[in-house]
Amino acid sequence: MILLLAAAGILLITMGVRQSLGLFVDPMVASTGVGIASISFALAIGQFVWGAAQPVFGAIADHYGAYRVLILGGLMLAAGAALASWSTTELGLILSLGVLVAAGSAAGSFAILIGVSARNLPAHRRSFAAGLINAGGSMGQFLLAPLAQFLIGAAGWTVGMRALSITGLLTVPIAWLFRDRGARMPHTDGGGPADRAARETLADAPRPLRLTQQLGIALRDRSYLCLNAGFLCCGFHIAFLVTHWPGDLKMCGLAPTVAANSLALVGIFNVLGSLGIGWLGGRYRMKYLLALLYVSRAAVIICYLLMPKTALNVYIVAAALGASWLATVPPTVGLVGKLFGTRYLTTLFGLTLLSHQIGGFLGAWLGGVAMAQLGSYQWMWYADILLALFAAVVNLPITEPMLLREVSPQAAA
Repeated sequence: MILLLAAAGILLITMGVRQSLGLFVDPMVASTGVGIASISFALAIGQFVWGAAQPVFGAIADHYGAYRVLILGGLMLAAGAALASWSTTELGLILSLGVLVAAGSAAGSFAILIGVSARNLPAHRRSFAAGLINAGGSMGQFLLAPLAQFLIGAAGWTVGMRALSITGLLTVPIAWLFRDRGARMPHTDGGGPADRAARETLADAPRPLRLTQQLGIALRDRSYLCLNAGFLCCGFHIAFLVTHWPGDLKMCGLAPTVAANSLALVGIFNVLGSLGIGWLGGRYRMKYLLALLYVSRAAVIICYLLMPKTALNVYIVAAALGASWLATVPPTVGLVGKLFGTRYLTTLFGLTLLSHQIGGFLGAWLGGVAMAQLGSYQWMWYADILLALFAAVVNLPITEPMLLREVSPQAAA
């Protein structure tokens, strides 16, 4: 339990920093002279780097230990945020926010934290554990977004960015709790029923697969490809909202505090959503939970476009979005574990997060392009609705192995 809380604490910091960056866009445009399209491109690069770095850091953690990766990530996150506070060019923002902050956050994000924690748990507890860790990231958004907005308003965006830099350093002492965890672990994945079912599904030989063999199996697996396609759409949604929703609310005549409060509400309601989905994931098919989450997103965005843009209505939308915001992570990582076991879970889920962040790159970048070219985010909202519905449908063909405890004695006979 201590490791789970430590993992949630690290994710609280790394996700809290990442999900607060959208609050800095308008102040940076006003003070640096860098256009919104350029800043959006820097943040879009960060979305892609965050995803691309996770399978790399996952493979390093699998071999050398998670704590080394987590410490390196904390230092990179702190350095990147500090450098960003001095950056007044597009290149400087790409290097600081797009590379250092993104890579540092990736080193202390879902793939490593959930992967190393899941290895020490039976299969039926992994979904709830993933939900608990994921809830930590949502609490970070709840706590750090209002703090960042307060500092931006009181002392300027550079002070707010430096505060995020100092916050990033707090991950370093927590990372020491993960010493001797996840390095050269001789997993056979034999301890849980889902792992045995996954091996039987994949017709694994008794000898453990090498990483290249496991990757080859995964990349030819239709269920894994469908899961990644849905998660790509999820990344588009998250990145577009976290980067451009504050600007959209400003265009509606609402105060900057409404945007900060909305992101905080998204975070706190995602705590409930993550814990709830984590609990449900041990009892129901995860692919159906994912489909339900994606359909709910489309419905909420439709309501947002139709309703008057008052602060109260926006807060209601934020709460509804929060219930599904990152609640997609527990069933997604649970499906990866069901399909392939836990030996290379950090790497395989890292690749799934890469697909998420390819969508994130498009959501963050195209939002800035749409605003610069059309002066509105309207078509981005339409695209978000269509992609959410596509994500719901594409998850349905996934072949999800069943936990053995879900099979009745009569059926097993």
